[in-house]
Amino acid sequence: MRTMLAGAVLGLVTALPSVAPAQAWPAKPIRNILALGGGAEVFARIMAQKAGEALGQPIVIESQSAAGGAIGAQTVARSAPDGYTILFAATNSQIWHVYLSRTTPYDPVKDFTPITKIGEALLCVVANNNFPADNMKELVEYARRFPGKVSYGTSGIGTTHHLSGELIKQAAGVDMVHVPYKGGAQVLTDVVGDRIPVAFSILATADPLLKSGKLKLLAVNNARRSPFLPNVPTISEQVPGYESPPGWMGYFGPPGLPQAILRRLNTELVKALNNPEVRAKADDIGFIVISSTPEELAAQVRHDLDLAAKIVKSAGIQPE
Repeated sequence: MRTMLAGAVLGLVTALPSVAPAQAWPAKPIRNILALGGGAEVFARIMAQKAGEALGQPIVIESQSAAGGAIGAQTVARSAPDGYTILFAATNSQIWHVYLSRTTPYDPVKDFTPITKIGEALLCVVANNNFPADNMKELVEYARRFPGKVSYGTSGIGTTHHLSGELIKQAAGVDMVHVPYKGGAQVLTDVVGDRIPVAFSILATADPLLKSGKLKLLAVNNARRSPFLPNVPTISEQVPGYESPPGWMGYFGPPGLPQAILRRLNTELVKALNNPEVRAKADDIGFIVISSTPEELAAQVRHDLDLAAKIVKSAGIQPE
């Protein structure tokens, strides 16, 4: 009996060291790799502040947005699954890079542990005030009457904006000309100057020009209407067969992240997402807040990888 009891106690003591680290997590600052820039960086920093306060350890932002976010994603994919390195990324690195680059140094499904989706930027289609269409239905009808005469500007080849234009062409059976730029601001400048008639844009970038009456808004380019613009229809409402390309943001960990740490990260990040200050910042930059469970984000990644493959193939876009 004593031998059995001693063995049980020894087994319990032996197990304690492996349990303690998980219970003590986090015991040091958490490194948050940021795989994108722009307004997302401002949002990531306030999220890090609020979630870090709840976790009792600072979340330190480290920007690695080069190569469409692939550098930052690779860093996290190769990190230890101990909860001290997480990724703030978007579909650029987690979906599109696989099909738009000749090589991707990670597998978006196998090399990450999804934590939570946090939302998406509000996208839109705008036009010069002289353009003879006030919505997407009228734009499609005009493009049908004048094949190849309607050009649309975007912030570059392979962007969500570019792929949106290609999907509209396919769904509506129209011929429009893509004009890629190196940045979204220059696109809008040329639309205002009537050098091109139409542009796809982030709403936050186009908003000042819309409010000043220098541009007109044709549609929202998201899966659902914006709570900020409830009376503005989406493209899919006006163009049958159109499905907006994936364009969300979310948090990921390395592969094999322990369940206890994963659930804690999900809980605290979702709580931070619902903090009034975070929500206010989201409103400022035109960001639609959408949280998820790890399982929901994993399913989203798998769905969007399949969708992206079809979009890129049908658009005839070659990887660079």
